[in-house]
Order: sequence, then C-alpha cells, then structure tokens
Amino acid sequence: PRKCAKIAGDTMGNYHPHGDMAIYDALVRMAQDFTLREPLVDGQGNFGNVDGDNPAAMRYTEARL
Repeated sequence: PRKCAKIAGDTMGNYHPHGDMAIYDALVRMAQDFTLREPLVDGQGNFGNVDGDNPAAMRYTEARL
C-alpha cells in the first residue's frame, strides 16, 4: 500500500491541479465498503464509518487498487 498523500499528490500533479481534498474525498468513497457495492480501492486505516465519523487525514491512511 502507498500513502494516500502520495497518491493524491501524484494525481494532482498529473491530472487534476485544483487541490487535493477533492481527490482524497473520491479516494475515501472508493475505499468505503458501505458506499459502493464493490469497493474499488483497498484502504488501510480509518476511512470513516456509517455513523458519519470523518476519515483520518491522508497522511495517516494507505490505499492500493
């Protein structure tokens, strides 16, 4: 797994130069098993829960496809 901050930075540098929070929010949604039928990203760390708790900052979480 790679740090989510690294993933967001690479994505922002290559494709979307308008801020990293939108990228991280999309990454979090793809990692939550209660948001999508099939999670697209394997997340490691605190990605929030159904009760509305916020995910941890991107420097504390890791993800992989």
